[in-house]
Amino acid sequence: MRKFIHIDMDCFYAAVEMRDNPKYRNVPLAIGGSKDRRGVISTCNYQARKYGVRSAMPTSQALKLCPNLTLAPGRMEVYKEVSKQIRQIFTRYTNKVEPLSLDEAYLDVTDCELYSGSATLIAQDIRRAIFSETQLTASAGVAPCKFVAKIASDENKPNGICIITPEQLDDFVLGLPLGKIPGVGKVTLGKLNSIELYTCKDVRAYPFNDLITRFGKFGNTIWDRSHGRDFRSLEIERKRKSVGVERTLPEDIYSDEDCYKMVELLYPKLKERLQLVSPQLLIQSQGIKLKFNDFQQTTVEHKFHTLSKAYFFDLLRDGLSRTAGRGIRLVGLHVGLIGSEQNKQLTLPFSG
Repeated sequence: MRKFIHIDMDCFYAAVEMRDNPKYRNVPLAIGGSKDRRGVISTCNYQARKYGVRSAMPTSQALKLCPNLTLAPGRMEVYKEVSKQIRQIFTRYTNKVEPLSLDEAYLDVTDCELYSGSATLIAQDIRRAIFSETQLTASAGVAPCKFVAKIASDENKPNGICIITPEQLDDFVLGLPLGKIPGVGKVTLGKLNSIELYTCKDVRAYPFNDLITRFGKFGNTIWDRSHGRDFRSLEIERKRKSVGVERTLPEDIYSDEDCYKMVELLYPKLKERLQLVSPQLLIQSQGIKLKFNDFQQTTVEHKFHTLSKAYFFDLLRDGLSRTAGRGIRLVGLHVGLIGSEQNKQLTLPFSG
């Protein structure tokens, strides 16, 4: 029997903002939207959710529900960095990790020997490590299959855990509302409800052939999920769009000379990582990233098919023209790969 954990961070973007800014901690907070009431909410904290505010809600509607709602613009680069930190925690337990977004992932811990192989104890320790190292809370679902683990992680939010053992699986699934099955959206749910199918128990009593006739291939998925079946493995192998290396500096640097030294330091590590991913050095671009001490950043990237340290120096000169007197707290190098179809980027921190 396989053991899956689904980790879902609690109101991730909002939680990061509350962690970093004390004025956000005890107020209804939404990320995204705009003060002119245009746009939509990206996510919100639990104080805002008590008023009915939800992600993807128009700002105007959110402000009607919660007039004292605080709007924050969001800092995607910060969220990406925290997400990367959390994923590094996952790899201490298993190399079978399938990220779904910045704030959630599946882990297959079937072969993990920590805690005598107890998926429950592993999940508890992952949540403990995340909180200890990021001061953010995560909820977890533990189950013998992927889709149940995902549903379970939402059962005891926030900062909770839900365990569905193999013995409990059938009873848990039997009473499950069909709207909770991943992939069943509003349109599909409406069609299911129109033929009086509301729970997995209802689907089990419905003729299989009729379900396939109405819903095609997805009808088979609904049938399997309603019987607690999900034979999918994690999707781990993905083509990389780029390879990079970056370093956050212990102190801000201001001189061009110090920046050039950082390129000298990072270049061999980038070349080493590129050899592992694309031994033929099939690259289509080179780029450099600078993050300033006000946390703004700039990226300079151009097409260039030959790996060249000298070309990184050219890019650096362009980047340095944008400092406006600000110190630099991070320097990164990256290359774009030829023939990649995925949007995943690998940029790893370098602590040399």
